Amino acid sequence: MEKTMHPATQAAGDEQARLWNGPAGNAWVDAQQTLDQLFRPLEKLLVETACAAPASRVLDVGCGTGGTTLAIARAVGGGAECTGIDISQPMIAAARIRAGREGIPARFVCANAQTHAFEPASFDSIVSRLGVMFFDDPVRAFANLRHAAKDGAGLSFVAWRSAAENPFMTTAERAAAPLLPNLPPRVPGAPGQFAFADRERVQAVLEESGWHCIDIRPVDLHCTMPEKDLIGYLSRLGPVGIALLQADEETRARVIHTVRAAFEAYVHGDEVRLTAACWLVKGRADA
Repeated sequence: MEKTMHPATQAAGDEQARLWNGPAGNAWVDAQQTLDQLFRPLEKLLVETACAAPASRVLDVGCGTGGTTLAIARAVGGGAECTGIDISQPMIAAARIRAGREGIPARFVCANAQTHAFEPASFDSIVSRLGVMFFDDPVRAFANLRHAAKDGAGLSFVAWRSAAENPFMTTAERAAAPLLPNLPPRVPGAPGQFAFADRERVQAVLEESGWHCIDIRPVDLHCTMPEKDLIGYLSRLGPVGIALLQADEETRARVIHTVRAAFEAYVHGDEVRLTAACWLVKGRADA
């Protein structure tokens, strides 16, 4: 019998769909090159993990504009079929354009991995770079991914640890809060960037959804982006970027000036440097 979704859970899912098919998704498409560079160490980690064991079909969950999907496809060559899935239509469209431009035969599906009707037992490797923290019902989502995995398939994903361990990621909203009093508060455990901050919760979600041999370990990855891209990053992405869409020009200018100053500690010449405090999570789909 299909699980009935609580109205609050359904509302959370609708909000994620609205966000990623609207301003957040469009901002990520526009910032694709910056974000791919920023998160390349995370991508490299997943490529190495995906290539460690032979795989004929790889699924990239929450693939966004396709950076990790395409990187894995390049690494394995013609040895595997790579598929990316994401709820964001603009990001999937961008991923398909990239694949076509590079001549990489990756496939991209615009759908919610929590509910998508995957072919049963069809993937022998499932990966995700920062794409699994947005499910409104993570147990249901990972159970659906287990349904899509062959027996013995590997699961590998990178997710953020806590906000406290990732001060760069909350610098903009902390600096902008006095000027943007209606910024939405971060709710612990709610769908979003830090939904998987609690290691015990991640363990419980995976166990309940049918995954085995779960290994969760902290990784601290040194990431960079060009300083020239910082204004675009802080003014379009995250809660501040969304709030600025509704701000008048004077408020917008004050917020950008204030927030840019708050990032000064991360600027080293023409480069922005930060440490991404993440979990590297692995599991296996045992029979």
